[in-house]
Amino acid sequence: MKIYSWNVNGIRAVLKKGDFQSFLSKHQPDIICLQETKAERSQVEVDLEDYEEYWNSAEKKGYSGTAIFTKHSPLSVIEGIPSEIAKKYALSDEYGDTTKEGRVLTLEFEGFYVSTVYTPNAKDDLSRIPIRQAWDPAYLEFMTSLMKEKPVIFCGDLNVAHTELDLARPKENKGKKGFTEEERSGFGAFLQAGFVDTFRHFQPEGGFYTWWSHFAQARARNIGWRIDYVLVSEALLPLVKNARIHPDVMGSDHCPVSIELMHSLEV
Repeated sequence: MKIYSWNVNGIRAVLKKGDFQSFLSKHQPDIICLQETKAERSQVEVDLEDYEEYWNSAEKKGYSGTAIFTKHSPLSVIEGIPSEIAKKYALSDEYGDTTKEGRVLTLEFEGFYVSTVYTPNAKDDLSRIPIRQAWDPAYLEFMTSLMKEKPVIFCGDLNVAHTELDLARPKENKGKKGFTEEERSGFGAFLQAGFVDTFRHFQPEGGFYTWWSHFAQARARNIGWRIDYVLVSEALLPLVKNARIHPDVMGSDHCPVSIELMHSLEV
């Protein structure tokens, strides 16, 4: 079973260019988790014969949003962070209410949960660090609550490079958005709670990135950041065959990331 995650940075654009269709044809994921769809289902001309589609779009048009396309029918669908968890944290600020931005979508299968997440950006002036310090523990509480029922896979654009291995220029970017102590600590809490960064588990070396700036040919020069992840419950790790990054897939400033699971895992 192949599970992919991709921040498409506008699904209508990546469909129009044909990049999404060619990606599906070549990689044939069983489940594809999307972030930053920037669209409602009614705005997208896509007919994926082999997939069921689940969407959680932002109330604001053309902004944020997540979706999951799956070849396997889920038992249940959870949109967003459950209200009983969200109300414990301050998830709104001057920029908006993150609970209304379609940032989380979770499907339940027989043997596990799959959740896609688009974590709020801290902003260049770090003005959203306070909301990150609320968002990260709120999402973690949601994931750990699910893990009490069955194993969890969560993936997406977490908008943080965890260690110096996860960006090309750590010294120049230390303390800047995506590489602050607050954001890195938020990611570390996921690992402390019993989740595993799958790519780092298989690849202990740096030089592998998932996002590149549009400036100065950063992608061609591989001057990037690894801010897109697939994390799994420790209980699932023995069933993870591999974890990969796919920089050859074009169409977005992010590239897809994936894991492959043993076929013995129930869906």
